[in-house]
Amino acid sequence: MTIEEQDILERAAAIGASTWSDALDELGIFGTIEGIPRQSGSGRMTGFAVTARELTGHLGDFEKHDFAVGQLIAAAGPGKVLMVDMGGARISTMGGLAALATRNQGVAGVVIDGACRDIEEIRETGLWLSSRWVVPTTGKTRLKLLPPGCDVSIGGVSVSQGDLVVGDDTGIVVVPRARTGEALAIAERIRGLDEQLESRLRAGESFAAAAAAVGYIPDRNR
Repeated sequence: MTIEEQDILERAAAIGASTWSDALDELGIFGTIEGIPRQSGSGRMTGFAVTARELTGHLGDFEKHDFAVGQLIAAAGPGKVLMVDMGGARISTMGGLAALATRNQGVAGVVIDGACRDIEEIRETGLWLSSRWVVPTTGKTRLKLLPPGCDVSIGGVSVSQGDLVVGDDTGIVVVPRARTGEALAIAERIRGLDEQLESRLRAGESFAAAAAAVGYIPDRNR
């Protein structure tokens, strides 16, 4: 990872998903993932996307080696977030053992537009993981991993390899890699306004007065 990428991740980790969403609004970018709740892990997760798409089918449609969960895990590492596009299928692509291996590899997080299983085991690993579903149904002979790195769709958001991903208790936001610098600058400005507003509110000012004073919400009477 480059020094620039490390700097981006350190700065991004200080900013919540809601603030990132506001920053993307200013840029006219839709990047808020919908319908994929966090199932495991805690705190804020930040990393660069490693994208993967899996074909889905019925029991016996594919060979066991097509499942290729080891290849999926090996594609990521520290500072990376696995973004797995299964088209929302209710089939598990990651269980407890795979989650343990993923955690051991230092992967920042996993987001699955599909399902995981063995959720108790996954939670024991502490891996930050979100999935649309939790089901017992294995992906063996039901899933086929395509070559990682392709563009995918996760929770209604288009995701490309290397995009910035931020997740916390509120949700998950994807920032296009080419717009990361300007989005980060906007997000830091918004966070600064929030901090000023909070300081005034804690000092006893009304919301309307404090918001107007810091320019949080323009006062039409001024």
